[in-house]
Amino acid sequence: MGLIEKIEQIDRQLLFAINDANSPLFDTIMWWVSKPAFGIPFYLLFVFLLYKYFGWKSALIIVLSTGAAVGLADLSAKYLFKEMFERFRPSQNFEIKEQLHYVNNYHGGMYGFVSSHAANMFSIAMLIGLWLKKKIKYSLHFLLIWAALIGYSRIYLGVHYPTDVLCGALLGMLIAFLMYMVIIKAKLINFSAK
Repeated sequence: MGLIEKIEQIDRQLLFAINDANSPLFDTIMWWVSKPAFGIPFYLLFVFLLYKYFGWKSALIIVLSTGAAVGLADLSAKYLFKEMFERFRPSQNFEIKEQLHYVNNYHGGMYGFVSSHAANMFSIAMLIGLWLKKKIKYSLHFLLIWAALIGYSRIYLGVHYPTDVLCGALLGMLIAFLMYMVIIKAKLINFSAK
């Protein structure tokens, strides 16, 4: 068995382990965590904290750059990965789709590598976390756990393999780190604002 086949086998085993550990309570929680509205209270908190620690001008730059990072992550996930690799989501894979547990009959789109949810959420978590870690201890850790929960929900729902989420997370964090470095190099943030 080659390396790719071994990774695929482990990927499926992890998918089944996570997806099979379902219950009505977790179905409700993971469905909610996977929805865009789940992030709204967090986004509002992030904006408030950025304003509190950096002032409104720097907070605006950080928010706009985060939006740009999410846009780049989302477009990259779709056009550089999903449409290039055309790897079926577990929920669309004829070999295994009947073996999975689905919530609200949700199956997602056709292709899943890489997870756009993971790329987007990890870009937000990484970029906001890089700014806030200087002001709030463990904020980067908390934000990465928050993004990981969202990524986990996608596996739980049967619409992504673990490697879809892992690679999406790496893509999002890379884009966020590059955006962070551009802002630092351009000296766009006033660290002494507050």
